[in-house]
Amino acid sequence: MSFSARSGCRVLLLCLMASGGAAAAEVEDGEALYRAGKYDECARMAAEEIAGVGGWSERWRVLKALAEMRRGHYAEAMETVERGMRRFPASINLRLLARDVFRYNGRADAVPVLMEELERVVQGSPQTFATPESRVAIGRYFLLMKQDSRKVLDLCYDTAIKEQPGLVDAYLAIAELALAKQDFALAAETLRKAPKEAAADPHYHFLLASAYSPEDQSGSEKELAEALKLNPHHVDSLLLRVDHLVDAEKYDEAAAIIKRVQEVNPHEPRAFAYLAVLAHLRNDAQGEAAARRLALAHWAANPEVDHLIGRKLSQKYRFAEGSSYQRKSLDFDSDYQPARIQLCQDLLRLGEEDEGWKLAAGIFAADAYNVVAYNLSTLHDRIAAFRTLQGDGFVVRMDPREADLYGPRVLELLSRAKKTLAARYGASPPAPVIVEIFPQRREFAVRTFGLPGADGLLGVCFGRVITANSPASQGAHPSNWEAVLWHEFCHVVTLSKTRNKMPRWLSEGISVYEEERADPSWATPMSPKFREMILGKELTPLSQLSAAFLGAKTATHLQFAYYESALAVEFLVERAGLPSLQQVLDDLGAGVPINEALPRRTGMTLKQLDERFAAFARQRAQRVAPQASWDEPELPPEADSSALSAWVEKHPKSFPGLRRLAAKLIEEGKLARAREVVETLRSLYPEYVGPENPYMLLAAISRKQSDAAAERKALEELAARDGSASPALLRLLEIEEAAHDWNAVVRDANRLLAVNPLIAAPYRGLAVASESLDQLDRAVGAYRAVARLDESDPSDLHYRLARLLQKQGRRDEARREVLMSLEEAPRFLDAHKLLLELAGNAATGQPAPAPAANPTPNQGSRP
Repeated sequence: MSFSARSGCRVLLLCLMASGGAAAAEVEDGEALYRAGKYDECARMAAEEIAGVGGWSERWRVLKALAEMRRGHYAEAMETVERGMRRFPASINLRLLARDVFRYNGRADAVPVLMEELERVVQGSPQTFATPESRVAIGRYFLLMKQDSRKVLDLCYDTAIKEQPGLVDAYLAIAELALAKQDFALAAETLRKAPKEAAADPHYHFLLASAYSPEDQSGSEKELAEALKLNPHHVDSLLLRVDHLVDAEKYDEAAAIIKRVQEVNPHEPRAFAYLAVLAHLRNDAQGEAAARRLALAHWAANPEVDHLIGRKLSQKYRFAEGSSYQRKSLDFDSDYQPARIQLCQDLLRLGEEDEGWKLAAGIFAADAYNVVAYNLSTLHDRIAAFRTLQGDGFVVRMDPREADLYGPRVLELLSRAKKTLAARYGASPPAPVIVEIFPQRREFAVRTFGLPGADGLLGVCFGRVITANSPASQGAHPSNWEAVLWHEFCHVVTLSKTRNKMPRWLSEGISVYEEERADPSWATPMSPKFREMILGKELTPLSQLSAAFLGAKTATHLQFAYYESALAVEFLVERAGLPSLQQVLDDLGAGVPINEALPRRTGMTLKQLDERFAAFARQRAQRVAPQASWDEPELPPEADSSALSAWVEKHPKSFPGLRRLAAKLIEEGKLARAREVVETLRSLYPEYVGPENPYMLLAAISRKQSDAAAERKALEELAARDGSASPALLRLLEIEEAAHDWNAVVRDANRLLAVNPLIAAPYRGLAVASESLDQLDRAVGAYRAVARLDESDPSDLHYRLARLLQKQGRRDEARREVLMSLEEAPRFLDAHKLLLELAGNAATGQPAPAPAANPTPNQGSRP
């Protein structure tokens, strides 16, 4: 059930506690049994009390029906509710419960009449809802009636907490509402503020687990463990654990938990929905259909069943199948908001944008509190202002300023990736492929997931839709955007080839592997931490690699999941060959599970694959810095080079110690000794390009010693190893321009533009170098980019552009540029001469003087 539907049980428990009546202490005993999952005992106790002195208590009847519903005894619950309503014709509690009881007994057609009766009861006795407890109950009733969520929050729930700060159920109600609206942050914050006694209720822990689930799987699992400790039969918690296991591709474990659920309630529709998901993932169409039929056996129009199946399939990137299920859900209930918002996101990820954006607007219009709908509606207005570029089967949307600067480079890179990767994997990518590049991280996260967050992600591919962060969203040192788009387009190819039926580890592993093949500087090097993890006990078996992504404890563990997945792909290609990998992808597209396809195509059993991959990874790790040791200096941060040198003498191969000593020696100006230490560092671990790497240290030493050649050599080696080393590339441009090595300037300007195309330096270098090499078209384009990014000397830039355009015979454009130059500097003599020359009235008839090769401010005979 959705959070709003499942809250019915909480409504009734709250109303029970708020009601008067006999044997209150005994009812509390029954409620304790219910919370502990002892549903049969609870129902028996309630039946005995109803037959005896508790016959006049509405509370016992509600509790009995709740326990019967939890066990799947729907007919018994129906009898209990009907007798109760006859005995208590004005009971709000029984009618709230009857809403679900009727549905699960094939009487959904009676629910509208029931709700009309309930509305008359509520309106007929408003004084009943004057207490804080009753405000929470009536708030839940208003939500069932689709009243304004914000008003319910303000007038019912918040007011109840103000009147009674210790009212646990008010906090739970707010969390339920927030989760239903996908406001996970508010749900978690509210639950953390709840009174301490809330922790005695498994429902509290389940709600907190649900709030944590999207971003903090370990925290979510911790709360599920607490819930199941209090109630081992807590179905909601068991099913959330199933959800996590399906995400981790631990399908056998998920099936085992489903059996536990069915021991509690053999008819639980969500259990059968998850079985339908598992059947689909096994390519078992008959099993999928059979499980769905059983899920709908008791409530034939239950919209949650198809929504749940579709949601899980979409989370497996099967958006077409997922959206089909959402449409089935909406056939049952066109206003079922969870299905509407999931369908909206599915459509946007499928590239069916007109319908997707229209649906987002409709959801937001109907429910202004739905966080995802609000975020998407706001984002739609932003994307409408983007520039659209098209070519070679791509539709690229970018911020207009960024599109002017590097949009053509994006199209060229994507076209090259398409030509290379489609041929390599024998796939035909869909057309068009939509690529959206966002200058703000929040916009990227909303377009990708519907919610802010997504920290650490640079891009995401859904099949024919790619979303990416632009360099503008990444701070001073962005990642190489060309590598990011190459990686994401590789996903387009492999997802297309497998019809989106591939495990995450293989999809990510191939993309990371192909980055290195495209450009060695894009490779992810084996860091000291990764080496430690491989040689320790943290390498994931190849057959379980998808779990490494879901179970990542830290950002480092998530990065390691990408690394070890790429290592696994390299292992497969090396041991079985690329054709075998291609055959595995074909098998996946035909519905063969990965752990069946791999043995079939590699000739190795899963056990052999795991063992041989582990040996392969260990050998690779052992080859990295084999002579180095990893002892950390046990010295205070302020230790000088003498103290560090003394420590290093006892630990001469310590990579951390040598790094620290080298940095301190440079700081103290002891450059000759620093160079010796850095050379030792480089010989121990030449692959290392992290903080205080030997190349940057050597460059720093050489610069202090005015040794430009040595500095350049160190920086070139770093740039060859690290495609995102923008500080090194910036310095290289300075050195190369000073040496008038124009071909090198062109090469490294382009390298830097692949990292950060939003700064002037690479364009300025490219402009001067291209002009010197008489490559005028490129020089014009580069100068125009400089003009957009650097306003320090616009008159000179426009003058230079005018000169170049004049050389190309583009007189009208040249005239416009020179006039713009004079607008900035009216007494710029050289610009006046050029204007006369362009007009055909130059006094001397000689060409205007050429600007200097290296532009500086206030140049060109201006006051």
